[in-house]
Amino acid sequence: MASKKQAITEDEKLETMRHSVAHIMAEAVLSLFPDAKFGIGPAIEDGFYYDFDLPRSLSPDDLPLIEAKMKEIVTANKPFVRQEVSREEAQKIFAHQPYKLELIDKIEGEKVSLYRQGSFVDLCRGPHISSSGEAVAFKLVSTAGAYWRGDEHRPMLQRIYGVAFNTKEALTAHLKRLEEAASRDHRKLGRELDLFSIHEEAGPGLVHWHPKGAVIRSVIEDFWREEHFKRGYDIVYTPHIAKLNLWRTSGHWEFYRDYLYSPMDVEKQEYIVKPMNCLGHILIYKTSLRSYRELPLRYAELGTVYRYERSGVLHGLSRVRGFTQDDAHIFCSFDQLEDEVVGVLELALFMVDTFGFTDYQLLLSTRPEKYAGDIQVWEEATKTLSQALARLGLDYDIDPGEGVFYGPKIDIKFKDALGRGWQGPTIQVDFNLPQRFNVTYIGEDGQEHLVAMVHRTVLGSMERFLASLIEHYGGAFPLWLAPVQAMVIPVADRHLDYARKLESELKDEGVRIKVDARSERVNLKIRQAQLDKIPFMLVVGDREAASATVSVRQRSREQLVSLTVEKFKEAIKKAVADRAKDLKL
Repeated sequence: MASKKQAITEDEKLETMRHSVAHIMAEAVLSLFPDAKFGIGPAIEDGFYYDFDLPRSLSPDDLPLIEAKMKEIVTANKPFVRQEVSREEAQKIFAHQPYKLELIDKIEGEKVSLYRQGSFVDLCRGPHISSSGEAVAFKLVSTAGAYWRGDEHRPMLQRIYGVAFNTKEALTAHLKRLEEAASRDHRKLGRELDLFSIHEEAGPGLVHWHPKGAVIRSVIEDFWREEHFKRGYDIVYTPHIAKLNLWRTSGHWEFYRDYLYSPMDVEKQEYIVKPMNCLGHILIYKTSLRSYRELPLRYAELGTVYRYERSGVLHGLSRVRGFTQDDAHIFCSFDQLEDEVVGVLELALFMVDTFGFTDYQLLLSTRPEKYAGDIQVWEEATKTLSQALARLGLDYDIDPGEGVFYGPKIDIKFKDALGRGWQGPTIQVDFNLPQRFNVTYIGEDGQEHLVAMVHRTVLGSMERFLASLIEHYGGAFPLWLAPVQAMVIPVADRHLDYARKLESELKDEGVRIKVDARSERVNLKIRQAQLDKIPFMLVVGDREAASATVSVRQRSREQLVSLTVEKFKEAIKKAVADRAKDLKL
């Protein structure tokens, strides 16, 4: 128990140091831009930021200059001194700082807390390190735009991000992780590997899948359908638009209005593009009177939905405006609920493990402040979720108040190869929609009963899941997911016929294979295949054509292995069928 307390203390110390470095940065910025107006500068995970209103836009060349000034302040070892002043005195001190004056107006009480280091003073509750000399390991990493107080109707400020650690060794290790993360950025790899694009002329946050990206997505979707059919799900399809009144009845118009697109007029009726798939599944369920003997009913859909996200938060595939959810809704009795949740957990963990994510965190999110339904039912549903987790022996953390308005949920966040968390599967119990739409079944007693409804995804959205896959593997996908599994490389033009014959033969066996028919040197072709992260290169020349063999080069190894075509065919087919993480020849 003592060690846990010590860890918390160290975390607090690190947060204090990072916040102090934000103040040091603010002083450095003021020395370079005397007319700068200051926003806020908190500590964040791994570092800090500060928002500024500056006379010109910052460029990457400005960061080293600001950092050099920060190091001067550190060398000067200026003490951080706290003082309390009256509200009126604080307003005088910050008379030329409009953002600080706005913050002062919101402070309760008559005393205002300030911190000084040398001649620089900032509005702050603290705490801070003793002096600037204690900040020994920091670096400025990027700039971005940020609306004041997160309000798009307020001024756009310039945000400078930095990282800070207790030791130079920890900072160096973190910068190496950042460098590795940059090399794996799915937006960068998406361009380089020709997987997808987003076009301003079509609209931000709307993804166009290129042939290679579409192959990966198709393989994932085929696997998804196969596993759902095995587990008793029925696949359904629902329209992309629906009457607005449907979303009023559900409560989405009330609770999620800011994320829904404006209505369109269709023959004097208001319609919107769908933000989720659940209502279509309810309408399918309600097309006939259901008996307890039919339950559970499991409807699954790879359904594309549309939600309004502000342009400032859009990010490649991971934050978009149109996305496809691997969605499903389960209609069951409350007696069946625990078994259904167990089944979803088993499927979700099987799916993420198959894709190579073996490290994950489970969170049980409880009732938020604003909620629908009866507290007793909430407690019963939350208990059912915890019992399902316990049945599978799964460790989990409570995420208090983070349930959705209609019920508690389980979230699974998996970690990629760099240890970064991604939002993945989610399992949500809903007793709001069954009441609003009178979703019932006839029980053994001959009476109508409300169903227990489960919303669930086992991957999340296809877009965000593809982003996580690209970054997890750095674009070097496992063989079964690779858009091109093998590239045939003829040594000379006279070997093209044999290369084409190999291509045709392996395509017939379901292998995704191409021929590099360019009149280029073999080493250049191999280099290109490596850049394209193709798992296998099949080099063929006179010897291979005469002996019906291939010289196989793997993207991760330089040596060539000579195999008969039949043996290579058998090995690659088995590895794909087994969804093997790697194939060693």
